[in-house]
Amino acid sequence: MPAPKRVDRKAVSVRYVEVPDDITQIRAAWPRLEAAVGSLRGRKFLAAFDPVQGWYRTCVVMREDPEPDELTLPEFVVPGGEFVRERLRGDPPGVYDQIAPAYSRLEAAAERDDSRLSIESYRRLDVIDVLMPVKPLN
Repeated sequence: MPAPKRVDRKAVSVRYVEVPDDITQIRAAWPRLEAAVGSLRGRKFLAAFDPVQGWYRTCVVMREDPEPDELTLPEFVVPGGEFVRERLRGDPPGVYDQIAPAYSRLEAAAERDDSRLSIESYRRLDVIDVLMPVKPLN
């Protein structure tokens, strides 16, 4: 595995479904979010989670023309900043099983900034960025 890459992300406004950070709960949250969003085409999805407080939010990036059911979901701003990233590639659902081990590798490679959230960014169906917040180098 190559060394994790440091990246800078901008804050992003999302709507979300929150569940405890438990794999069974997480798997149930995604269909709830997708049902509220309607068509997934052209939408950007991510997950924000706090391993210290123990919650996980499935998120869709907000847009100007949301679906009516999407408006029932709470809003949230996922903070930006510096992260270390591991990019996963593979077909679902197998690629999802790589997320937890990737996060463990990131934790071993860098010191986590506990003041910000960790992120899974779903770039495409078969590409997921796993991101752990870190303090800036400067």
